[in-house]
Amino acid sequence: MTRPQPLDLRGKRVLVMGLGTRSGGLGVTRWLVEQGAEVTVTDLRSAEELRPSLEALRDLPVRFVLGEHRREDFERHEIVVRNPAVPRESPWLAIARAAGARIEMEMTLFFRACPAPIIGVTGTKGKTTTATLCAAILRQWRPDTVLAGNLGRSALEALPAIRPDTPVVLELSSWQLEGLDEHGLSPHIAVLTTISPDHLDRYPSFEAYVDAKRAIARHQCPDDWFVVNRDDPVAWSCRSAGVARIVPFGRDDGTSEGAFWEGDRLLWRFAGNETELLRRSEFPLAGQHAVYDALAAAAAALLRGAAPLHARIGLTTAQPVPHRLERVATIDGVEFVNDTAATAPAAVLAALEAFAGRPIVLIGGGAAKGVALDELARVAAARTEAVVLLDGTATPGYQAALLAAGARVFGPYRSMEDAVRQAAALARPGGVVLLSPGCASFGLFRDEFHRGEAFRAAVGRLVAERGGTQ
Repeated sequence: MTRPQPLDLRGKRVLVMGLGTRSGGLGVTRWLVEQGAEVTVTDLRSAEELRPSLEALRDLPVRFVLGEHRREDFERHEIVVRNPAVPRESPWLAIARAAGARIEMEMTLFFRACPAPIIGVTGTKGKTTTATLCAAILRQWRPDTVLAGNLGRSALEALPAIRPDTPVVLELSSWQLEGLDEHGLSPHIAVLTTISPDHLDRYPSFEAYVDAKRAIARHQCPDDWFVVNRDDPVAWSCRSAGVARIVPFGRDDGTSEGAFWEGDRLLWRFAGNETELLRRSEFPLAGQHAVYDALAAAAAALLRGAAPLHARIGLTTAQPVPHRLERVATIDGVEFVNDTAATAPAAVLAALEAFAGRPIVLIGGGAAKGVALDELARVAAARTEAVVLLDGTATPGYQAALLAAGARVFGPYRSMEDAVRQAAALARPGGVVLLSPGCASFGLFRDEFHRGEAFRAAVGRLVAERGGTQ
């Protein structure tokens, strides 16, 4: 496999489009400066909105254009590095392309500069947990394993610690994959968890969204690996996206090679050998979907070089990923669970399944993503005691569907504090207050992580008032 070559950025005029408030924009800006580029950052947000990011970059020789974009900046820079949230169809990028600029993203720069093979994980749900579990397994073998990508840590900032033999695991969003696809880049080991409707406010159709996910394997080589969920029909249909060797995971058929679940056993069957990795009852994460994540993570880690014992230790000691079925506190016998990262209906359905048989008060709603919520409303009405809604552009339609399905509905609320207190008043001992919105966070919160932090804070105040455990 021919590794892509890093760009020579010395003296290049580079425009960073979209600084943001998370680590990606900061990481790429710092790295570009370190490479000797002349860097300008442009962002539609104001200096006040970006204050923490600007403070972090204050000692660097960077020019800032804030509160607006200027045509001349896109015309005069040789390279434009776009934030993943910037659509590739942006008219500003069209101006840059017409002027002969090269369009890059943090992830395309990383793929070229990374000296080690990359494990890339994507999917509608499960990608964060899968990537995190995969890294946990690999760290039993190689403590220097790097975990980055769509996780709040800049991949470029991790580069100094990466040697040619360092295991590297990246969570990759569909938006990041768009950029990689444009440059013909795919990971050495690609993992596809599930695909269900999401981000249809950004993509013209579900098929366009599927195609963005399919790109993770499109540019692999014949000696690469593509780990695919055999039990998800849409994901499985992507197995022919490229020419890599296919390794399935899912329910066991007794014959196929791959990572499988049979009764209480999680198995690895490969190269003529079968190994029991662990028992389902030994795996601490809740929900059937978490078992699929464990299988995918183990398959990728074992293909990378870890041993079955590393998989066993990594999985039996697994901790919930923050903001994903994260148990925050127990108050008066009621468990409060933060699943703010569930921004699509399929993720909420998985969360409801994880707590099946217990009385659930669901906190949901928020900003629209172009995804139908009717099926989610029907399931939520059947499986919850009540639904407490947060305000947002998707909420009126979600509320109407819930009421039509016979759900008890409260709100919508514009305050997480009010929503949590209402949910707590409705919950019964032995039950669960579950923040699993099924919608985007924008409008009331900066992002889904801010929403989850607001939930934690509101629950923390209840603990202080009523007692409980955190």
